[in-house]
Formats: sequence, C-alpha cells, structure tokens
Amino acid sequence: MARKSNLPLLFVLLLAPAHVGSSSPLPLVLNTWPFQNATDAAWRTLASGGSSLDAVESGCAVCEKEQCDGTVGFGGSPDEFGETTLDAMIMDGTTMDVGAVGALRRIKNAIGVARKVLEYTTHTLLVGESATKFAESMGFINEDLSTSTSQALHAAWLARNCQPNYWRDVIPDSSKYCGPYKPKPHSILKQDDPTYQEKGNNYGHDTIGMVVIHKTGHTAAGTSTNGIKFKIPGRIGDSPIPGSGAYADDTAGAAAATGDGDILMRFLPSYQAVEYMRSGEDPTIACQKVILRIQKHFPNFFGAVICANVTGSYGAACNKLPTFTQFSFMVYNSLKHQPSEEKVDCI
Repeated sequence: MARKSNLPLLFVLLLAPAHVGSSSPLPLVLNTWPFQNATDAAWRTLASGGSSLDAVESGCAVCEKEQCDGTVGFGGSPDEFGETTLDAMIMDGTTMDVGAVGALRRIKNAIGVARKVLEYTTHTLLVGESATKFAESMGFINEDLSTSTSQALHAAWLARNCQPNYWRDVIPDSSKYCGPYKPKPHSILKQDDPTYQEKGNNYGHDTIGMVVIHKTGHTAAGTSTNGIKFKIPGRIGDSPIPGSGAYADDTAGAAAATGDGDILMRFLPSYQAVEYMRSGEDPTIACQKVILRIQKHFPNFFGAVICANVTGSYGAACNKLPTFTQFSFMVYNSLKHQPSEEKVDCI
C-alpha cells in the first residue's frame, strides 16, 4: 500500500503566517508631551495587573506630584487671585462612565478625586468648593496648593498691571490696567471699535492627556491640569469635559487633547477623533481632521490631539504656529522596550 503524501500539509504550513510571539502592539500607553515618568507609571500599572483605568489614574497622578512643566498639579498657573485650582477627568471606555472635577481647590490629587466621582457617584462633574468637600469626604487631605513659585508668578503679574489677562470689552482698559472691571457701555463695544483685536494666545499652558488600551482591548482616557496662568477665577477649560479633554470607547478607540481649552472645548475634539476612527480613519488622519476642523474657525489656535484605535495604532496632530511647529508625545507599547518620545510636524 502506497504511503500517503504529506506534501499538501507542508504546502499549507508554508503559506500560513508564522506566530512566533505576539505582534500585537497592545497594551498601549499614549500621552501628550514628553512626560516620561507618567508614561512609565501607567505602563508599570498595566504590567502589575492593573486595568486601563488604573493606568490612566496612576500616570496622571505622577504628573500631579511632579508638577509637570508647572502646568499640572499644585504650585502652578495661579489665577487672578493668586490661587492654583485643578481640573481633571477620567473615562472608562468599556462602561462609558466618567468622573471629573473642575476648579478643584486645596486638593493635590485631582485625578484621584475624579476617579472617586466615577466610582462613588452617579454624577459626571463636580466643581469648586463643593468638589473639595466631596474630596474630603473621600479621605483626601485639604492643603494649600500655592508655592513660592506660584506666589512669585502672581506678584510679577500684578507688577505688570495684570498682563496678560482674559478680559475684553471692559473698563478700565484690560490691556493696560488691573481690575475690578465693569462692562463697557454698548456704544463703545468692540464692533464699533476698529482698533479692537482678539487677545493673542498664551502658548505656555499644557495638560497631560493620557490614552491607555489594555491588552484585552479595554480603553480609558484622562486628563489633569492646573489650567492657564492668571485665568479669571472660576474658569474651567476643556480638560474635565468628556469628549473635549479626553474620550474613550471600546468600540472605536480613545483620544485626548491639549492646548487652548477655551477654543478646544467648543469642538469636542477628542470625541470627534474617536468618531473619525469609528468610521475607519487611521488615527493620524483622524487627529489631522480634528485640527483642520478647528482651523476653519480659529486658524491661530494653539492645540494638539493624540489618537489611538482599539488595534493599537496611534497618531497625533497639531496646529502650526510661528512658535509651535512640532508636537511631542510619549508612546509605550508591547513592541517597545521603553517609553519613547515621538514628534509630529504641525499642519
């Protein structure tokens, strides 16, 4: 009896793809700006068995402790009264639950408080002094967020006649004097003043925005910031607004934004980026489309977006300005041996 040939089987094996180890880039940690210690902390959390939500919290918390660039955490960006207040948000892309705080006073761990809002309330966003009382009820310590650095920044701002500031159409002239201010009479509002010009951008304000995709595909995203220097007290930017500062959805991906929050929040850039990815766009293209959409209305806005889909592909985009031509962000995934800083040219 003739022996059965193994050639067909061999042919099939030769055609089949090799599976030596895993080629998946998941898990993935992606965050705005070159805040490497935050990236490391998030990755270690995943490596120790933590969830994507745990990783976002631990990563952002590191930036809060280290006062990343002076734009995250305590001791930076004093408002007009000289007080530092914090905004933060965290979102679970599996359950679509969100916890956020805005204008949080006297509590250093804003991302931690945001996580408690997500876990222990049916609300999404708590703000101001009431958010502080909530934080205290959750065991957080009430402490002064000012430092010698923030106090010096505020003193120098007062000495410059409160320049720059974010007022317009008021008296006295906010471009020359400190307040208190009152509205201009209607007869001399900006539409009747040919010399009126929109306030220029302040490029010195950043946010840590973080996206994490677990090896299981579960997504999470979050932000933490102390806002912009010399903001009008009570101001909240895009960071704690779901869909603006960050957004996550296991069925598509996750994104985070950084930059001029007062402009960004009008366009829900993180939500829009995720929706572009849902429709099949590559993450880089999704981020670029978001930037171009905002450019149509505000060509000189300062901002950037990071995006990642559920397969682990990622990208970023930024709006090109004379003093802002490249955007740096951090990436750590299973194909890398350490976190790496990547840069993208602005469009």
